[in-house]
Amino acid sequence: MVNHRLLDVILDEEKLYLIFEFLPFDLNSYFHKQGRDKIVSVDKKKKMFYQIVKAVAFLHSKAILHRDLKPQNILVNESGDIKVADFGLARQYTIPIKIYTHEIVTVWYRAPEILLGAKEYATSIDTWSLGCIFAELFNNEPLFPGDSEIGQLYKIFQVLGTPSEDQWKGVTKLKEYKDIFPKWRSKDLGLICPALDDNGIDLLKKMLAYDPIKRISAKDALKHLYFKDIID
Repeated sequence: MVNHRLLDVILDEEKLYLIFEFLPFDLNSYFHKQGRDKIVSVDKKKKMFYQIVKAVAFLHSKAILHRDLKPQNILVNESGDIKVADFGLARQYTIPIKIYTHEIVTVWYRAPEILLGAKEYATSIDTWSLGCIFAELFNNEPLFPGDSEIGQLYKIFQVLGTPSEDQWKGVTKLKEYKDIFPKWRSKDLGLICPALDDNGIDLLKKMLAYDPIKRISAKDALKHLYFKDIID
């Protein structure tokens, strides 16, 4: 699902109120509650993440960038049904790509091209956020918990390696790229996210590809082998 079911619309003087169905949890609070009661199975987490990816693919099919995907904006009911919410930063996108503000997305889920000052971006920024949520869902902690924009970049570089022109054509031309960045080597994502199987790690790598052009789309992610048992 993408958003809440609209139950009522109330107009009061100059204010408009939209009344939606109530969902008791966001993604984080759902797992905190479940953790007190029982362990959430890998299969259930996979089905929940599939719902999230499907919702984002639907948004992209309607030419909408969410631009603020994070666990707090993914709502959950008692049964584990997912609804993506909070479209305050969402924008429609067009071809050719317009120039957008870079002040989007909570920093932990912000794509590196935005952190490096890119003014043009597309649906791949949402895919990056999905990758961060994917890892957090199975690790039970954020993948890149930076405390500032430069701190966020360094958290990313320490896991994925400092990007080069070979990996990402044009990265050194971005406004905030610095030649003095420390040169980290990439780590094995299988060791970073041990709860994911080989197909899960492959999907995560494709979602966290540095080059936005090479990053998997939400639509293609739904067809990935990782979700084969759900699709079947």
